[in-house]
Amino acid sequence: MVPIIELRGGLPVGIASGLSFPAAYIAAVIGNLIPVPFIILFIRRIFVLIRKYMPKLSSMIDKLENKAHLKGQKVRKYQKFGLFIFVAIPLPGTGAWTGALVAAFLDIRLKDAILPIVLGVLTAGILIMMLTYGVTTII
Repeated sequence: MVPIIELRGGLPVGIASGLSFPAAYIAAVIGNLIPVPFIILFIRRIFVLIRKYMPKLSSMIDKLENKAHLKGQKVRKYQKFGLFIFVAIPLPGTGAWTGALVAAFLDIRLKDAILPIVLGVLTAGILIMMLTYGVTTII
């Protein structure tokens, strides 16, 4: 799993690699969720350290922070439900990792962010699995 594709790419790749739908779903969901608490808890400190010790990467950090603040406006308005929707809709630039980044920059505590993110990942996984199943049955 890599940022941007996360579960949206991991699930179809798992199925294409021969995993059953349930096994691919479980692996993609778990793989997608593993970094979430670490992002929420540590990303701000990591960004400070990167700026301090790797100043050439500051512009990349600025872009990530700007993205989090921009995407966070809707989440801020609807709080937990907004975070759930943001993670659940499988579009580029959304997902658990970006949702965790947004939660961190909106100062949403881990205990308040984790349930909407988990439910969003489960929902996105079901949507992607239905799409993948539809494509594989057509082909």
